Amino acid sequence: MISAHPAMLNVFHDPDLYQIQIIYTEITRDSIGKAHFTDFDFRLNNDHYFYPASTVKLPMAVLALEYVSTNTVGINLYTAYTTSRDSLSHTIADDVRQIFAVSDNEAYNRLYELIGRDRANNRLRELGLAPIRLSHRLSTANAGAAIRDTLKFLVEKDTLRIFGIPDTPIEKLSALGLSKGMGFMQNDTLIEKPMDFSEKNYFPLKTQHELMKRIRFPENYSEEKQFKLSPEAAQLLSKVMHEVPRKAGYNEATYYDSYGKFFLYGDNKERIPETTSIYNKVGYAYGTLTETAHIIDKEQDIEFLLSATILVNDNRVFNDDTYEYDTIGIPFLAQLGREIYTAEYSRKRR
Repeated sequence: MISAHPAMLNVFHDPDLYQIQIIYTEITRDSIGKAHFTDFDFRLNNDHYFYPASTVKLPMAVLALEYVSTNTVGINLYTAYTTSRDSLSHTIADDVRQIFAVSDNEAYNRLYELIGRDRANNRLRELGLAPIRLSHRLSTANAGAAIRDTLKFLVEKDTLRIFGIPDTPIEKLSALGLSKGMGFMQNDTLIEKPMDFSEKNYFPLKTQHELMKRIRFPENYSEEKQFKLSPEAAQLLSKVMHEVPRKAGYNEATYYDSYGKFFLYGDNKERIPETTSIYNKVGYAYGTLTETAHIIDKEQDIEFLLSATILVNDNRVFNDDTYEYDTIGIPFLAQLGREIYTAEYSRKRR
């Protein structure tokens, strides 16, 4: 795993400082095409907390797709709806597209209003995806409020109101590393004490990696451990998970191909080759960068699963928007992806 590349050496000289965790899965296909997994990990620790940031949008998007796949009230992927937060019309399909194309926070927050933290957590645990705790919205006031917004769906010219039952109060987490740094910014004021993450979202790397397997390889799991997605919802999810922003209608100058894809390509803004598909979700906030991905190169017959997280916060002050994403974090994840790709290339040609 340790490489002579500067982006790797820069981090591996002090993995404790950067709080690195990595999971890599070799995928071997049998004669009928079924995938078999061999997992490897580095410093994996469910009990050592890292802030998952936008990676929580992955389970919420899948749960929303499951909701419209199984509801009996006439709502589908393209049923228009509004919320009290804005006057625009939305659809579940478009929310999911925005989540994967540009990691839109408001799209996630709308799906949060629909699903709610209690239903989300109960369903994920029912599927055997634990530990996990989704607790709050993103980048908005009253992010952890128990009362959820009412969504108004236009169904056959009638308005169907979906009232969210209030969620239970957020319980404080019990894990290592919940108090981080030497200070944090609050309303432009430096608070000189560690930042408390005990009421934040909790989505360990192992759970992220397992969720990616569950999404991408449902046939490897019993029916009761699979998400109940309609063929249309499953097809949409597969499409948007690997689609680069320009193909989803976004300006390439701002939303370049690697905008939300750090492994392999994150340290440059060139187009990702058409032969490579990266089904993934990234997250970055408070100095923590995380990605979970299923990477496929059709031309070279290579595929593997990779998940990793790294903390880049040299000044140890949180919420000050001063992090080493571009100089340390993203170069490390990009090179990590290339190192694993090279190993896979060699393995396939033995």
